[in-house]
Amino acid sequence: MIDGIYILANDVVYDQLIALLNSIEANAGRKIPICILPYNNRLDKVRAEIASRDNITLFEDADSIAYWDNFATQIWKNYPRAQKTWREWGFPELYELPMHRKFCAVDGPFDRFIYFDADTLLMGPVDYVYEKLDNYDWVANDFQYKSDLKFIFDGSPELMQQVFKSDNLQSKVFCAGWFATKKNIFSATVRAELIEKLTAGEADVMAFLAPDQSLFNYMVLRSGISYYNFAFYDCEQATGNHWSSQFDVVDNILYDQGRRLTYIHYMSISSSNFTQLCAGEDVNIPYRDVFLHYRYLKSPEERPKSFRSQSPLLRLKKTTTSFFNQKINNIKLNYRNLKDRITE
Repeated sequence: MIDGIYILANDVVYDQLIALLNSIEANAGRKIPICILPYNNRLDKVRAEIASRDNITLFEDADSIAYWDNFATQIWKNYPRAQKTWREWGFPELYELPMHRKFCAVDGPFDRFIYFDADTLLMGPVDYVYEKLDNYDWVANDFQYKSDLKFIFDGSPELMQQVFKSDNLQSKVFCAGWFATKKNIFSATVRAELIEKLTAGEADVMAFLAPDQSLFNYMVLRSGISYYNFAFYDCEQATGNHWSSQFDVVDNILYDQGRRLTYIHYMSISSSNFTQLCAGEDVNIPYRDVFLHYRYLKSPEERPKSFRSQSPLLRLKKTTTSFFNQKINNIKLNYRNLKDRITE
Protein backbone atom coordinates (compact mmCIF):
# COMPACT_ATOMS: atom_id res chain seq x y z
CA MET A 1 0.00 0.00 0.00
CA ILE A 2 1.67 3.21 -1.20
CA ASP A 3 0.54 6.53 0.29
CA GLY A 4 1.39 9.66 -1.66
CA ILE A 5 0.66 13.29 -2.39
CA TYR A 6 -0.19 14.94 -5.71
CA ILE A 7 0.22 18.64 -6.52
CA LEU A 8 -0.89 20.43 -9.70
CA ALA A 9 1.80 22.94 -10.63
CA ASN A 10 4.00 24.68 -13.20
CA ASP A 11 6.66 27.39 -13.15
CA VAL A 12 4.08 30.15 -12.63
CA VAL A 13 3.42 28.90 -9.09
CA TYR A 14 7.04 27.97 -8.42
CA ASP A 15 7.43 29.96 -5.19
CA GLN A 16 4.21 28.55 -3.79
CA LEU A 17 5.22 25.03 -4.82
CA ILE A 18 8.56 25.29 -3.00
CA ALA A 19 6.84 26.56 0.13
CA LEU A 20 4.33 23.70 -0.03
CA LEU A 21 7.01 21.04 -0.58
CA ASN A 22 9.00 22.36 2.37
CA SER A 23 5.91 22.49 4.59
CA ILE A 24 5.12 18.86 3.73
CA GLU A 25 8.67 17.80 4.57
CA ALA A 26 8.55 19.73 7.85
CA ASN A 27 5.05 18.88 9.06
CA ALA A 28 3.72 15.68 7.50
CA GLY A 29 5.12 13.55 10.30
CA ARG A 30 6.89 11.16 7.93
CA LYS A 31 8.46 11.15 4.50
CA ILE A 32 5.74 10.87 1.87
CA PRO A 33 6.39 10.50 -1.87
CA ILE A 34 5.10 13.39 -3.96
CA CYS A 35 4.12 13.53 -7.62
CA ILE A 36 3.73 16.80 -9.52
CA LEU A 37 0.88 16.91 -12.03
CA PRO A 38 1.80 19.24 -14.92
CA TYR A 39 -0.62 22.14 -15.36
CA ASN A 40 1.05 22.74 -18.75
CA ASN A 41 4.52 22.50 -20.28
CA ARG A 42 6.03 25.46 -18.41
CA LEU A 43 8.08 23.22 -16.15
CA ASP A 44 11.76 24.18 -16.37
CA LYS A 45 12.05 25.33 -12.75
CA VAL A 46 9.78 22.56 -11.54
CA ARG A 47 11.93 19.91 -13.24
CA ALA A 48 15.08 21.38 -11.69
CA GLU A 49 13.49 21.26 -8.24
CA ILE A 50 12.35 17.67 -8.73
CA ALA A 51 15.91 16.69 -9.66
CA SER A 52 17.16 18.10 -6.35
CA ARG A 53 14.79 16.04 -4.17
CA ASP A 54 14.73 12.27 -3.81
CA ASN A 55 11.04 11.79 -3.01
CA ILE A 56 9.43 13.83 -5.83
CA THR A 57 8.54 12.79 -9.37
CA LEU A 58 6.79 14.37 -12.33
CA PHE A 59 3.65 12.74 -13.69
CA GLU A 60 4.49 11.94 -17.30
CA ASP A 61 1.76 9.51 -18.35
CA ALA A 62 0.85 11.16 -21.65
CA ASP A 63 -2.08 8.80 -22.22
CA SER A 64 -3.67 9.72 -18.91
CA ILE A 65 -3.16 13.45 -19.49
CA ALA A 66 -4.69 13.18 -22.96
CA TYR A 67 -7.57 11.09 -21.62
CA TRP A 68 -8.60 13.58 -18.94
CA ASP A 69 -8.07 16.59 -21.22
CA ASN A 70 -10.44 14.91 -23.67
CA PHE A 71 -12.85 13.86 -20.91
CA ALA A 72 -13.25 17.46 -19.73
CA THR A 73 -13.39 18.76 -23.30
CA GLN A 74 -16.31 16.46 -24.17
CA ILE A 75 -18.24 17.57 -21.12
CA TRP A 76 -17.80 21.32 -21.33
CA LYS A 77 -18.08 21.60 -25.12
CA ASN A 78 -21.40 19.75 -24.91
CA TYR A 79 -22.77 21.92 -22.10
CA PRO A 80 -24.75 24.66 -23.92
CA ARG A 81 -25.36 26.95 -20.93
CA ALA A 82 -21.67 26.99 -20.02
CA GLN A 83 -20.61 27.64 -23.61
CA LYS A 84 -23.15 30.43 -24.06
CA THR A 85 -22.19 32.16 -20.82
CA TRP A 86 -18.44 31.85 -21.36
CA ARG A 87 -18.83 33.40 -24.83
CA GLU A 88 -20.81 36.30 -23.35
CA TRP A 89 -18.08 36.84 -20.77
CA GLY A 90 -15.26 36.64 -23.31
CA PHE A 91 -13.88 33.42 -21.80
CA PRO A 92 -12.41 30.58 -23.91
CA GLU A 93 -14.72 27.70 -24.78
CA LEU A 94 -12.64 25.43 -22.54
CA TYR A 95 -12.28 27.73 -19.55
CA GLU A 96 -9.66 26.50 -17.05
CA LEU A 97 -9.23 23.20 -18.87
CA PRO A 98 -5.75 22.51 -17.37
CA MET A 99 -7.26 22.46 -13.86
CA HIS A 100 -8.89 19.15 -14.80
CA ARG A 101 -5.49 17.50 -14.95
CA LYS A 102 -5.76 16.88 -11.24
CA PHE A 103 -8.02 13.98 -12.29
CA CYS A 104 -4.84 12.26 -13.52
CA ALA A 105 -4.06 11.45 -9.90
CA VAL A 106 -6.49 8.52 -9.99
CA ASP A 107 -4.28 6.92 -12.66
CA GLY A 108 -0.99 7.49 -10.86
CA PRO A 109 1.31 5.29 -8.78
CA PHE A 110 -0.16 5.90 -5.29
CA ASP A 111 -2.76 3.53 -3.84
CA ARG A 112 -4.03 6.17 -1.42
CA PHE A 113 -3.31 9.82 -1.94
CA ILE A 114 -3.98 13.37 -0.86
CA TYR A 115 -4.28 16.06 -3.49
CA PHE A 116 -3.01 19.60 -2.76
CA ASP A 117 -3.50 22.72 -4.85
CA ALA A 118 -0.16 24.54 -5.09
CA ASP A 119 -1.57 27.48 -3.10
CA THR A 120 -1.65 25.52 0.15
CA LEU A 121 0.73 24.88 3.03
CA LEU A 122 0.68 21.76 5.18
CA MET A 123 0.53 22.50 8.90
CA GLY A 124 0.27 19.08 10.49
CA PRO A 125 0.51 15.27 10.14
CA VAL A 126 -1.84 13.59 7.69
CA ASP A 127 -1.87 9.93 8.75
CA TYR A 128 -5.40 10.38 10.08
CA VAL A 129 -6.51 11.29 6.56
CA TYR A 130 -5.04 8.15 5.00
CA GLU A 131 -6.55 6.04 7.79
CA LYS A 132 -10.02 7.42 7.03
CA LEU A 133 -9.61 6.04 3.49
CA ASP A 134 -9.77 2.55 5.02
CA ASN A 135 -13.50 3.14 5.47
CA TYR A 136 -14.36 5.79 2.86
CA ASP A 137 -13.55 6.29 -0.81
CA TRP A 138 -13.34 10.09 -0.77
CA VAL A 139 -12.26 12.32 2.13
CA ALA A 140 -12.41 16.11 2.43
CA ASN A 141 -11.75 18.59 5.21
CA ASP A 142 -13.28 21.95 4.39
CA PHE A 143 -16.30 24.16 4.97
CA GLN A 144 -17.45 24.54 1.36
CA TYR A 145 -20.84 23.24 2.49
CA LYS A 146 -21.36 26.49 4.40
CA SER A 147 -21.02 28.53 1.19
CA ASP A 148 -23.78 29.09 -1.34
CA LEU A 149 -24.55 25.90 -3.25
CA LYS A 150 -24.62 27.85 -6.53
CA PHE A 151 -20.80 27.91 -6.58
CA ILE A 152 -20.88 24.11 -7.08
CA PHE A 153 -24.30 23.29 -8.50
CA ASP A 154 -26.67 25.87 -9.96
CA GLY A 155 -29.10 23.83 -12.05
CA SER A 156 -32.83 23.98 -11.51
CA PRO A 157 -34.02 22.42 -8.22
CA GLU A 158 -36.03 19.89 -10.20
CA LEU A 159 -33.02 18.73 -12.23
CA MET A 160 -30.72 18.57 -9.20
CA GLN A 161 -33.26 16.44 -7.32
CA GLN A 162 -33.64 14.20 -10.34
CA VAL A 163 -29.87 13.76 -10.72
CA PHE A 164 -28.76 13.46 -7.10
CA LYS A 165 -31.95 12.32 -5.36
CA SER A 166 -30.85 14.15 -2.22
CA ASP A 167 -32.75 16.46 0.08
CA ASN A 168 -29.54 17.71 1.67
CA LEU A 169 -27.19 18.29 -1.25
CA GLN A 170 -25.68 21.35 0.44
CA SER A 171 -24.08 19.20 3.15
CA LYS A 172 -22.25 17.00 0.65
CA VAL A 173 -20.27 19.48 -1.44
CA PHE A 174 -16.54 20.04 -0.98
CA CYS A 175 -13.61 22.14 -2.18
CA ALA A 176 -11.55 20.47 -4.91
CA GLY A 177 -8.35 22.19 -3.77
CA TRP A 178 -7.60 19.55 -1.13
CA PHE A 179 -9.00 16.04 -0.88
CA ALA A 180 -7.99 12.42 -0.44
CA THR A 181 -9.01 9.31 -2.37
CA LYS A 182 -7.74 6.10 -3.94
CA LYS A 183 -6.22 4.94 -7.19
CA ASN A 184 -8.75 3.98 -9.88
CA ILE A 185 -11.64 5.24 -7.78
CA PHE A 186 -13.49 5.94 -11.02
CA SER A 187 -13.37 2.73 -13.05
CA ALA A 188 -13.51 2.78 -16.85
CA THR A 189 -17.14 1.67 -16.65
CA VAL A 190 -18.06 4.42 -14.19
CA ARG A 191 -16.27 7.04 -16.29
CA ALA A 192 -18.17 5.97 -19.40
CA GLU A 193 -21.49 6.05 -17.57
CA LEU A 194 -20.82 9.48 -16.10
CA ILE A 195 -19.77 11.08 -19.36
CA GLU A 196 -22.85 9.64 -21.06
CA LYS A 197 -25.10 11.17 -18.41
CA LEU A 198 -23.29 14.51 -18.51
CA THR A 199 -23.38 14.90 -22.27
CA ALA A 200 -27.04 13.83 -22.29
CA GLY A 201 -27.99 16.88 -20.21
CA GLU A 202 -26.99 16.27 -16.61
CA ALA A 203 -24.09 18.73 -17.02
CA ASP A 204 -26.68 21.48 -16.59
CA VAL A 205 -26.60 20.95 -12.82
CA MET A 206 -23.00 22.19 -12.70
CA ALA A 207 -21.83 25.73 -12.04
CA PHE A 208 -18.95 26.85 -14.22
CA LEU A 209 -16.98 29.55 -12.43
CA ALA A 210 -14.69 26.78 -11.12
CA PRO A 211 -15.42 24.00 -13.62
CA ASP A 212 -13.09 21.33 -12.23
CA GLN A 213 -14.58 21.74 -8.76
CA SER A 214 -18.12 21.37 -10.05
CA LEU A 215 -17.12 18.29 -12.05
CA PHE A 216 -15.36 16.65 -9.10
CA ASN A 217 -18.43 17.17 -6.93
CA TYR A 218 -20.71 15.79 -9.62
CA MET A 219 -18.58 12.68 -10.16
CA VAL A 220 -18.24 11.88 -6.46
CA LEU A 221 -21.92 12.33 -5.71
CA ARG A 222 -23.28 10.80 -8.93
CA SER A 223 -21.05 7.73 -8.77
CA GLY A 224 -22.26 6.96 -5.27
CA ILE A 225 -18.83 6.33 -3.76
CA SER A 226 -18.59 6.67 0.02
CA TYR A 227 -17.69 10.15 1.19
CA TYR A 228 -16.54 11.75 4.46
CA ASN A 229 -15.84 15.40 5.33
CA PHE A 230 -14.09 15.99 8.66
CA ALA A 231 -15.35 19.56 8.74
CA PHE A 232 -18.96 18.37 8.51
CA TYR A 233 -19.04 15.16 10.53
CA ASP A 234 -16.51 16.28 13.17
CA CYS A 235 -17.26 19.98 13.12
CA GLU A 236 -16.37 20.58 16.77
CA GLN A 237 -12.80 19.40 16.27
CA ALA A 238 -12.21 20.53 12.68
CA THR A 239 -10.25 23.71 12.11
CA GLY A 240 -10.66 26.40 9.52
CA ASN A 241 -8.26 26.34 6.59
CA HIS A 242 -9.00 29.49 4.58
CA TRP A 243 -6.50 32.36 4.71
CA SER A 244 -9.23 34.84 5.65
CA SER A 245 -9.72 33.22 9.07
CA GLN A 246 -8.00 34.43 12.22
CA PHE A 247 -5.40 31.89 13.33
CA ASP A 248 -2.70 31.94 15.99
CA VAL A 249 0.89 31.43 14.89
CA VAL A 250 3.24 29.39 17.07
CA ASP A 251 6.65 28.43 15.68
CA ASN A 252 5.36 28.85 12.10
CA ILE A 253 2.41 26.53 12.71
CA LEU A 254 -1.15 27.85 12.53
CA TYR A 255 -3.70 27.10 15.24
CA ASP A 256 -7.45 27.61 15.36
CA GLN A 257 -8.50 28.15 18.98
CA GLY A 258 -5.72 25.86 20.15
CA ARG A 259 -6.26 23.20 17.48
CA ARG A 260 -3.48 22.71 14.95
CA LEU A 261 -4.49 23.21 11.34
CA THR A 262 -3.92 20.44 8.84
CA TYR A 263 -3.46 22.92 6.00
CA ILE A 264 -4.05 26.53 5.01
CA HIS A 265 -5.40 27.37 1.57
CA TYR A 266 -4.53 30.66 -0.15
CA MET A 267 -7.32 30.25 -2.67
CA SER A 268 -8.18 33.34 -4.79
CA ILE A 269 -4.89 35.10 -3.99
CA SER A 270 -3.00 35.63 -7.25
CA SER A 271 0.23 33.69 -7.73
CA SER A 272 1.81 36.96 -8.89
CA ASN A 273 1.52 38.27 -5.33
CA PHE A 274 3.74 35.46 -4.07
CA THR A 275 6.19 35.92 -6.93
CA GLN A 276 6.48 39.64 -6.23
CA LEU A 277 6.88 39.04 -2.51
CA CYS A 278 9.72 36.59 -3.11
CA ALA A 279 11.31 39.14 -5.45
CA GLY A 280 11.49 41.59 -2.54
CA GLU A 281 8.36 43.66 -3.11
CA ASP A 282 6.32 44.70 -0.10
CA VAL A 283 3.19 42.70 -0.90
CA ASN A 284 0.66 42.12 1.83
CA ILE A 285 -0.18 38.41 2.04
CA PRO A 286 -1.98 36.81 4.99
CA TYR A 287 0.43 34.99 7.29
CA ARG A 288 3.25 36.37 5.21
CA ASP A 289 6.04 35.40 7.58
CA VAL A 290 4.73 31.85 7.76
CA PHE A 291 4.73 31.58 3.98
CA LEU A 292 8.25 33.05 3.75
CA HIS A 293 9.48 30.66 6.44
CA TYR A 294 8.50 27.63 4.37
CA ARG A 295 9.46 29.16 1.04
CA TYR A 296 13.06 29.67 2.24
CA LEU A 297 13.28 26.83 4.74
CA LYS A 298 16.07 25.18 2.73
CA SER A 299 17.65 28.40 1.46
CA PRO A 300 17.39 31.01 4.24
CA GLU A 301 20.21 33.03 2.69
CA GLU A 302 17.96 33.76 -0.32
CA ARG A 303 15.08 35.14 1.73
CA PRO A 304 14.61 38.88 1.12
CA LYS A 305 16.14 40.88 3.96
CA SER A 306 13.98 43.91 3.25
CA PHE A 307 11.07 44.76 1.00
CA ARG A 308 10.70 47.55 -1.51
CA SER A 309 7.57 49.61 -1.23
CA GLN A 310 5.56 49.69 -4.39
CA SER A 311 5.11 53.09 -5.96
CA PRO A 312 1.77 54.81 -5.19
CA LEU A 313 0.93 54.67 -8.89
CA LEU A 314 1.53 50.90 -9.08
CA ARG A 315 -0.43 50.29 -5.89
CA LEU A 316 -3.30 52.34 -7.25
CA LYS A 317 -3.21 50.46 -10.54
CA LYS A 318 -3.25 47.09 -8.78
CA THR A 319 -5.98 48.10 -6.38
CA THR A 320 -8.10 49.56 -9.17
CA THR A 321 -7.61 46.52 -11.40
CA SER A 322 -8.49 44.16 -8.57
CA PHE A 323 -11.55 46.21 -7.64
CA PHE A 324 -12.90 46.38 -11.16
CA ASN A 325 -12.17 42.70 -11.86
CA GLN A 326 -14.18 41.78 -8.78
CA LYS A 327 -17.00 44.12 -9.81
CA ILE A 328 -17.04 42.61 -13.31
CA ASN A 329 -17.16 39.09 -11.88
CA ASN A 330 -20.04 40.07 -9.61
CA ILE A 331 -21.91 41.67 -12.51
CA LYS A 332 -21.40 38.56 -14.64
CA LEU A 333 -22.66 36.31 -11.86
CA ASN A 334 -25.72 38.47 -11.21
CA TYR A 335 -26.39 38.75 -14.94
CA ARG A 336 -26.27 35.00 -15.35
CA ASN A 337 -28.58 34.40 -12.41
CA LEU A 338 -31.07 36.99 -13.73
CA LYS A 339 -31.10 35.41 -17.20
CA ASP A 340 -31.57 31.95 -15.70
CA ARG A 341 -34.58 33.13 -13.71
CA ILE A 342 -36.08 34.79 -16.77
CA THR A 343 -35.71 31.69 -18.92
CA GLU A 344 -36.91 29.14 -16.35
